Amino acid sequence: MHDIKETIREVLLAVLPITTVVVILQLALLRLPGEIFLQFLIGLGMVTVGLILFLIGVQVGLLPLGELIGAALPRTGKAWLVVFFGFILGFAATVAEPDVRVLAMQVDLVSASDISRHLLVNTVALGVGIFVGLAMLRIILDVPITYLLMAGYGLVFLLAAFTPAHYLPISFDAGGVTTGPMTVPFILALGVGVASVLRGKTASTDGFGLVALASIGPILAVMLLGIVYR
Repeated sequence: MHDIKETIREVLLAVLPITTVVVILQLALLRLPGEIFLQFLIGLGMVTVGLILFLIGVQVGLLPLGELIGAALPRTGKAWLVVFFGFILGFAATVAEPDVRVLAMQVDLVSASDISRHLLVNTVALGVGIFVGLAMLRIILDVPITYLLMAGYGLVFLLAAFTPAHYLPISFDAGGVTTGPMTVPFILALGVGVASVLRGKTASTDGFGLVALASIGPILAVMLLGIVYR
């Protein structure tokens, strides 16, 4: 019960600043029609309730499940299973990510369906899945994350020189939207679970960095999509 009350308090404090700013603008400057302002208030109420339910769901379901899966996979003794299911779970979590779908819908709308939202969602999810799999392999082989980050972003800057101009900003936005409320909790919990079994006390360091690596995947994937479809 304490956790639920704390979650409600955190959400209310989180939505309070934007609510305050919009109300002040409405009263002092904007003077939007009452119907539109009422829609904003109704939408704000829905968002608040949705965030409360979502965060409670993350605490009750996603985080414990991610850690349990992450802890169970290494016990099979098969490294390829850890990497494979890291890929599958990274892909699935990204497909379910609301932020990715919002980006895909906006791109589909602006490009007049030249860049299909289904193609973009699957491309971004594929990039995340591959790099989550690489992150699992990094934990298994105990490879310093610095090397992977340097190599990943080096490849990003290299491909940027060959990527069509209209795909370049989309690719970096794709990297940003994968750090949303669905993908991040599950991937972090998965990494901590795997590291806790393989690395023991160093799980606090080896279990993190997955989101940083996972955000490189969609950038590269969308860049490659642009190069193929240029």
